[in-house]
Amino acid sequence: MKTMNLFRLTLGLIMAIVLMSGYTGPVIAAESAQDQKATDWKFHDIVDVTFVKKVAVLPQPKDVLIVDVRPKQPKYDHGYIPTAINIPMSKFDEMTDKLPQNKEALLIFYCEGPT
Repeated sequence: MKTMNLFRLTLGLIMAIVLMSGYTGPVIAAESAQDQKATDWKFHDIVDVTFVKKVAVLPQPKDVLIVDVRPKQPKYDHGYIPTAINIPMSKFDEMTDKLPQNKEALLIFYCEGPT
């Protein structure tokens, strides 16, 4: 009998702590998933070739800019994606005037990859 009372007391305390802490895990996760879906087209850590091929065309789509951040000599001069501009990482702060004024523009940055 004492064991059953102790079990009920423990279970009641755990439930009270959970209820008082305002646990909203599933709600936050659902909101995050909705937010992610709404911005999927805008913010990617890594995009694939098919995504870039759609915007690396002439004439260049409006509000899209592909930025090659490799050094001009010898990397950029050796070859680059058509329509890309070169803003080397070492000079990025000095060359931000090359970026579009529209803050909603799609920017695609590429480099050599992991070294």
